[in-house]
Amino acid sequence: MGALQNKVSSAIVAASDMERARSFYSDTLGLELEDEGTEGVLVYKTGATYLVVYPSEFAGTNKANAVVWDCGSDVDAIAADLRAKGVEFERYEMDGTSYKDGVHDANGFKMVWFKDPDGNILHLNSA
Repeated sequence: MGALQNKVSSAIVAASDMERARSFYSDTLGLELEDEGTEGVLVYKTGATYLVVYPSEFAGTNKANAVVWDCGSDVDAIAADLRAKGVEFERYEMDGTSYKDGVHDANGFKMVWFKDPDGNILHLNSA
């Protein structure tokens, strides 16, 4: 049976400028390029899954989270590394949540949001 619950899924985000996207995802985020497909599609290995970046005129039009990484206790260190590379973080006001150095802290559950060059919202958390 072809039940989706038993299939691996991957995240996919659109980019308007593939060279700029390659620089951001490869250099700034430090992701390993697994494959470069037809028409410049970039496939990055992220843990046990993949992040696919593809060219589209609709890049950056999504106003919600596009990709989330579960970073566990490394979330602060990863945020610090990204901050040192010039990544600017989003700040959201949420009841019961403090904010410091790009990291939202909701009683120990930590969350970070930032955008790629096209405005796709990327999210890290301590899950």
